[in-house]
Amino acid sequence: MKNKTESSKLLCLLNQALARELQVSIQYMLQHAVGVGQELVGSIQSSSNKQVKFVANNSLYFLPGANLKKIAITEMRHAEAISERIVVLGGVPTTQPEKIILDKTINAMLENDREQERSAIELYKTIVSFSEEQHDDLTAGLFKKILSDEENHHRTFTTILGKVQQE
Repeated sequence: MKNKTESSKLLCLLNQALARELQVSIQYMLQHAVGVGQELVGSIQSSSNKQVKFVANNSLYFLPGANLKKIAITEMRHAEAISERIVVLGGVPTTQPEKIILDKTINAMLENDREQERSAIELYKTIVSFSEEQHDDLTAGLFKKILSDEENHHRTFTTILGKVQQE
């Protein structure tokens, strides 16, 4: 880092990225859990008082449940790596996620999720560029890898959204 202002700017960008990763990891996991829960609750007769444990269920997925769960776990790993980088750079990781959104329809959910990934791609390109300008190859390398994952997530949501809209 060249000076304190540039260091503060990078830490601010990294905390924005962390808040976003915390948001989507929670959001995608809840979307997955709600979908699986609705599927399981619908299959249980109303006379049953048996409690349904659906959060960890791996056998039933609503569209696009399996993908949501995998992406949520990847986002959690991103949050961990970003947090570690913030600490190494002398900062304090945020504990506040961006606003978590649970939409009422699969279409709205997927459109929102795709937009989340698009905005992450923009932010992470900014972080890579800024890190390279500051000769911080470790941060740039970390965000190039994360950026690749986010581009894949965006493609996944775009593909699934296309299939949902065709139905």
